[in-house]
Amino acid sequence: MSFEPTMDFVKSLEEAVATQDTQSIRDTLKDMHAADISMVLDRMEADECRYILGLLHKELSADVISELDEDTQREFLKSFEPVELAGYMDYTDSDDAADILNLLPVKMKEEVIASMKNKEKVAHITDLLKYDEDCAGGLMAKELIKANINWDIKQCIEEIRRQTKNVDKILTVYVVDDMGMLQGRVSLKKIILSKDETLIKDISVPQVHVVQTYYEKEDVAEIMQKYDLEAVPVVNMQGKLLGRITIDDIVDVITEQAEMNQQMMSGLSENVEEDDTVWMLSRARLPWLLIGMMGGLMGAQLMGFFEGDLELVPAMAFFIPLITATGGNVGIQSSTLVVQALANPAAGLLGSSAGARLFKVFMVALINGLAISSIVFVFVIFFKGMSLAFTVSIALFCVVLLASFMGTITPLLLDKLGINPALASGPFITTANDLLGLAVYFIIARVLMSAL
Repeated sequence: MSFEPTMDFVKSLEEAVATQDTQSIRDTLKDMHAADISMVLDRMEADECRYILGLLHKELSADVISELDEDTQREFLKSFEPVELAGYMDYTDSDDAADILNLLPVKMKEEVIASMKNKEKVAHITDLLKYDEDCAGGLMAKELIKANINWDIKQCIEEIRRQTKNVDKILTVYVVDDMGMLQGRVSLKKIILSKDETLIKDISVPQVHVVQTYYEKEDVAEIMQKYDLEAVPVVNMQGKLLGRITIDDIVDVITEQAEMNQQMMSGLSENVEEDDTVWMLSRARLPWLLIGMMGGLMGAQLMGFFEGDLELVPAMAFFIPLITATGGNVGIQSSTLVVQALANPAAGLLGSSAGARLFKVFMVALINGLAISSIVFVFVIFFKGMSLAFTVSIALFCVVLLASFMGTITPLLLDKLGINPALASGPFITTANDLLGLAVYFIIARVLMSAL
């Protein structure tokens, strides 16, 4: 089960820190995962966190710091001296250490690197710091297992034993030549089952999916998701093996993408969290609220054009919320499905032709429109009469068809223009469908009322 620290749990740990009951603290945390400990420290003061980390093994403390939320890390690291922080960075994976050091001021970053004892780790971190954090070079870790293509199995196993001291998870062994150029991969199973004199080149697989250092993190996530990879090697333009990206780093990217899309669909223009400042939260929400307000004003102006129709049939006003709400819901449903398909091209959900896709959308809208409008027709004819029942049900049917079409085509157009299609599933599509729904409603009402 997932661990969730209670207030009583945190309070008892704080009391143990206050009384410096080190044995109680160690007993409480000894079987806990680093991610769970980080959740506890998120709720404690910086001095208390430092005291607890000092009681843990360096490797565990390093993992705990890596698991902290970025905003918490930023504040938490301010309480450390460079030498103290360097002791933890010696035990941190190179990619996590680079991310942590990027949160520090330049002077403190350099002091931490200068104070680190693990010079191989320093070289790895220094190399990673030159890459942008949003590209493959910034995501990769330098720690990996590699074997020369000319080695035999006995030599390979000896090198694996030597290299594993810096690698926690061995997902695959990468095969390189004398120049460090990636030549393929070989599984641990093949290495174990092969005879000592077998050469690596005889059992290696030359085909391997790779990414280059400049690849965007979204592209890396797409490749790993498409080919179901647990790790992917990173090479430079010449094909030299530089590092690897593991699935845990990509899960973070996918989660971040999902959160950003969810915020975009909710009408938030920036990536914000609940604990951000009032100004940041207001700035993220205000743009789409203003757009929604403008849409409302335009809708009021549109209704003004049909004021005479409302005066003749005041009961028409009762069904305006029905028209706008239905149009908005249908549009969001359609656009959400398209946005999901665009976000997962590997699934082939958009593989059909445009004509076939639109026909399918039309058929779904036709069924839904007939069902909804029929129910509304029966309801309105019972309370308001035949004339208004025809008007509302036909208008509602047309709105469902139009909103479904708009919800499908809008994210596709935004994607073609290089704009995040998640915009189409938020206030944008709702506001647009409100205006279109009102226009269709009143135009159909005017035509049918005059005919009837």
